[in-house]
Amino acid sequence: MKNAPLNPSQLYKPCNVEQLKFSSTEELEDIDIAVGQQRAVEAVKLGIRMHKNGYNIFAMAPSGTGKLTTVRQLVEHEAHRQDIPSDWCYVNNFSQSAKPEAIKFMPGHGKIFQQDMAQLIDELSIAIPAAFDGDEYRSRTGELESESRQREINELSRLREEAANAHIILTETATGYAFSPADENNEIISPEQFNKFDKDKQHEIQKTIFDLQERLAKLIKNFPIWRKETKRKLQALNREVAELAVNHSIDELIEKYAKQEAVLRYLNDVQKDIIEHVLDFLPHSEKVFPFMEMSQETNPFKRYNVNLMVDFSNKKSAPVIYEDHPNYSNLVGRIDHQAYMGSLVTDFTMIKPGALHKANGGYLIIDARKLLFQPYAWETLKRTLQSGEIRIESLERALSLISASSLEPEPIPLNVKLILLGEPLIYYLLCQYDPEFHDLFKIAADFDESVSRNDGSSDYARLLATIIRREKLRPLSQNAVARVIEHSSRMVGDAEKLLTHLRSITDLLTESDYWAENNGHEHITNSDVQQAIDHKIHRLDKLREKLYEHIHRGTVLVDTEGKVTGQVNGLSVLQLGEFSFGQPARITATTRLGNGKVVDIERETELGGAIHSKGVLILSSFIAARYSRKTPFSISASLVFEQSYGHIEGDSASLAELCAILSSIAQIPLRQDLAITGSVNQLGNVQPIGGVNEKIEGFFDICAKKGLTGTQGVIIPATNIKHLMLRWDVVHAAQSGQFNIYAVKTVDDAIELLTGMEAGAVNEQQGTYLPKSFNGQVEAQLLQFTKIKKEFSAKSED
Repeated sequence: MKNAPLNPSQLYKPCNVEQLKFSSTEELEDIDIAVGQQRAVEAVKLGIRMHKNGYNIFAMAPSGTGKLTTVRQLVEHEAHRQDIPSDWCYVNNFSQSAKPEAIKFMPGHGKIFQQDMAQLIDELSIAIPAAFDGDEYRSRTGELESESRQREINELSRLREEAANAHIILTETATGYAFSPADENNEIISPEQFNKFDKDKQHEIQKTIFDLQERLAKLIKNFPIWRKETKRKLQALNREVAELAVNHSIDELIEKYAKQEAVLRYLNDVQKDIIEHVLDFLPHSEKVFPFMEMSQETNPFKRYNVNLMVDFSNKKSAPVIYEDHPNYSNLVGRIDHQAYMGSLVTDFTMIKPGALHKANGGYLIIDARKLLFQPYAWETLKRTLQSGEIRIESLERALSLISASSLEPEPIPLNVKLILLGEPLIYYLLCQYDPEFHDLFKIAADFDESVSRNDGSSDYARLLATIIRREKLRPLSQNAVARVIEHSSRMVGDAEKLLTHLRSITDLLTESDYWAENNGHEHITNSDVQQAIDHKIHRLDKLREKLYEHIHRGTVLVDTEGKVTGQVNGLSVLQLGEFSFGQPARITATTRLGNGKVVDIERETELGGAIHSKGVLILSSFIAARYSRKTPFSISASLVFEQSYGHIEGDSASLAELCAILSSIAQIPLRQDLAITGSVNQLGNVQPIGGVNEKIEGFFDICAKKGLTGTQGVIIPATNIKHLMLRWDVVHAAQSGQFNIYAVKTVDDAIELLTGMEAGAVNEQQGTYLPKSFNGQVEAQLLQFTKIKKEFSAKSED
């Protein structure tokens, strides 16, 4: 037989310790975490240095590959080359309080301006009361009030004197003023005395009193006018005094911020507002000026506060922000409210910044999956990037869920480089279904899950050293590094590759450190690494243990010796979280006279997936094309995974299914001490499959449990040899000749191993197979089926 077992050296690729020029990782320098990620690193660098609209980045890789760490390192390095961005503040809009104004400051100057305004208000809260409490102010107000009162008194006295000259007395009553006639002695005459006067004198007195009453009425009408004049004079005096007090303090700020138009505009508005509301600065001012209304605010000085939204006073580079919870409010900011007098109120001081504010002028990193899970966050983020400004609006108001009035802060210009992190599937789905996605994310950074082992072992050792120091673990010994490298190849499922999934590597090193401590080792040894590997498998393999127990006890039927026609041991892989293992399964086939149809029972019962069904159709085409090119394909066949009660997907069993059908047709038994895996194409070539290590180990565990005979083994595609990183117990069994691994390239190779017969080649002259070969017997049986079918057809016609 031409197919010999694989050499044990092909089953496992050990790490060459001699290439590791160190005794422990203490001797190695740190390395960039992005080992083997040159393509992704170059893409990220291009994206963060491309200062054009739309050149945001989508870094795609499965979770745990270290893309966040890599991206953050690259971005932070670039951020140190960038200028520190501007500070931003929100201040009160004194003309429209519902529309706060945004002011831009040089880095760190926003906080200084906030302190300057607070100091200004503190100074004015002392200076203004002092100015209004001075002797000069009191004297001038006293003069104005005295002049006002004296003017009224003088006019009344003048009228009283004129009345007295006409023998009329002006008296004050409870309801106002009254005129009464008087005698020569200025004594008020009684009505009886007045009636004794002749008619002419009475009319004369009455006319005089009437004229005096008219003059008094006009005089009284002038009193409010004069008092208003006095009030205006007092207000002008108050403004004058307030201006003197305010200007002295605010002029220093105006001079300080003379080059900033927005700040000057705001300071002028502050100056006007303070003068208009000067009474808010005066204690008990309602007693001093009862004619003026006081502010209804609980804290009238609050409107002069400065809401510092973005403060870069402590930054030495452009900001790098990672938003872990990218919901609507955390992205664009929010407007808080507080309960007051039974209602919710807000003002510009309750505007809170979002991640876009904090990252403005720098870099913002967001997990794409978390972002897409948040309602309205994705659409809001796109709209913000497209408009180039951050507009803060409550989600309730944006969705018209509430009609209450709220703030409309002035939008802040946006200049940010956005990096989304996500799995490749998310990226491709967004490309497919979101027409705006590519306009906003023109750079895709595709991180690889593996790196070449041939030229990456030294860098990989430095990567392990870097992780060790970062996680504050014990150093790895030389042999421990070798064992981690070997296990890394096993985790990636390729003897020529190394895993770059940082989370898995870090977990392995962390658990190895625990066992090193438990074992009293100063360094992590290869035995500690192996103990961590074994213990993790033990934690997760309960289900595997139960399934293998069912096989060993005969509940699940899997033979490991003998020969059976139409029956073969197939191999599948079960993935349960972080743990996967091989599961042997019996595959059976039956054949009979028919119309050329191969029935996939799994598909008929809706337990088979599309790829599995495709494999069955391919092997059906192979049989018809090889054996029935010139005759009708007069056979019906059925295939099934015995004792399978779940969904089956994949084509890795198509080689096993093909061998079972051919065995059933030729009635030649197949070896049950061999299991087989592999995909097959229409030309009979065997194609590679996944999980080859787990499949081999799965059948080995079953055979070992029942007892190794030396003839047992597994048939795999030859193209999978480079993926072999088997457990040491499997390798040792192969070295001792107790277990064998065979690699095949064609269906004929597999048939020869399973039957012990020559597959047989086509006679080029006759176009048929040798009668005694396996293919010849298959061909003969199919011809027999065709002959029988013709005989039945002839009888039915008769």
